[in-house]
Amino acid sequence: MFSLSSADAFGRASRRQFLRAGFLGLGGLSLADVLRRESRVEAAGQTATRREKSVILLFVHGGPSHLETYDLKPLAAPEIRGPFLPVQTNVAGIDLCEHLPKHAQMADRFTLIRSCTHDEADHFAGHRRFLSGYGKLKPGFGYESYYPQVGAVANRLLAGGQRGMPAAVAVNGVVVNGPDYAAGISEGYWSGVYRVPIVNGGLRDAHLAVDADQLDNRLALRTGFDRFRRGLDASGTMDVMDEFNQRAIEIITSGAAQKAFDLNQEDPRIREKYGEGYAQDALVARRLVEAGVRFVSVCVRGGGPGTKAYDWDDHAVNWDLLGAMHARLPKYDHVVSTLIEDLYDRGLDQDVLLVVTGEFGRTPRLEYKDGRIGRDHWPSAMSILISGGGMPMGQVIGQTDAIGARPSHRPLDPHDILATI
Repeated sequence: MFSLSSADAFGRASRRQFLRAGFLGLGGLSLADVLRRESRVEAAGQTATRREKSVILLFVHGGPSHLETYDLKPLAAPEIRGPFLPVQTNVAGIDLCEHLPKHAQMADRFTLIRSCTHDEADHFAGHRRFLSGYGKLKPGFGYESYYPQVGAVANRLLAGGQRGMPAAVAVNGVVVNGPDYAAGISEGYWSGVYRVPIVNGGLRDAHLAVDADQLDNRLALRTGFDRFRRGLDASGTMDVMDEFNQRAIEIITSGAAQKAFDLNQEDPRIREKYGEGYAQDALVARRLVEAGVRFVSVCVRGGGPGTKAYDWDDHAVNWDLLGAMHARLPKYDHVVSTLIEDLYDRGLDQDVLLVVTGEFGRTPRLEYKDGRIGRDHWPSAMSILISGGGMPMGQVIGQTDAIGARPSHRPLDPHDILATI
């Protein structure tokens, strides 16, 4: 796995400083190397001096336009620059979309990566490429990754922070192609036991990958966790489930998991501050990492009032990019900034890394269709927001050319992002 070099990462600093800042990919260590070492430390009972690190991935499915969010080109021609203007943030030299005012007030608490680039323009190939490092398709699956994705890597090589908690969880799926798909969950060529469990709409709707013949009393989830578990044990169903499903059942019936997912135990003021929809999923993610989950992915919806958009796939043939952005950006601005503020207020910014990204960016040149504007898929350039993780904030990493087509300085591959995670 490609690793960030101490000479190039976030300006000039020593290798020790980078390690202290959280760049796990240094010194030729891959993500798997780092996690194996951590697991050996845990096995030796040496966890007392180590604070566990976690990642929250807000996955913006559909490919958000960098030119309408974090990498505007106000001096480009109208068919390039799009309809929005940049606004200055509280960090000199950093600007972003005028419709992200809450972001602008806290740019000192995040860093923008503007030069990530790869070679997969299909949505699911982009998922595979960005979240495993490779675009290869798993034989026999319509969209699954042949290589293990980052959540499955964490699930295999790490343990949850307390009994009954998984190492990785996906909160809500990202697409309609099947209830068992979400960003970063694929186990690839590994055993399915390492697949990341998905929780849709709360624990009662957790997807267990169990068919009706194996678990005909699954509806008991809706009427009580204790009764459900007793019924499973009495019927012997647990004996015939594979290890993945046994782990999933253990997770959703454990007191630790129930507590983490139960937003009624959260301060009502905090719940109200986050808001509704996927904002509540972001709050669940924060509760999960506090409870010991190491990797949580959350689907960032792309809809909003007055638009047909349901994700961020802003082709003009689908819907109007201008209307979709006006409808979704206020919500997106609020959720991302609220989660960042909450992580900092709770002292989690040193140990939790927030990554906000989609699978790719959008074309520099606008599309036009029946009075609507849009942009096509564009993996050659994309923007990523990161916050926390004990790393330096208030910076811009890399840059694109004058039309936002390709990196002009410090191109980064998804492997670089995965190595940092």
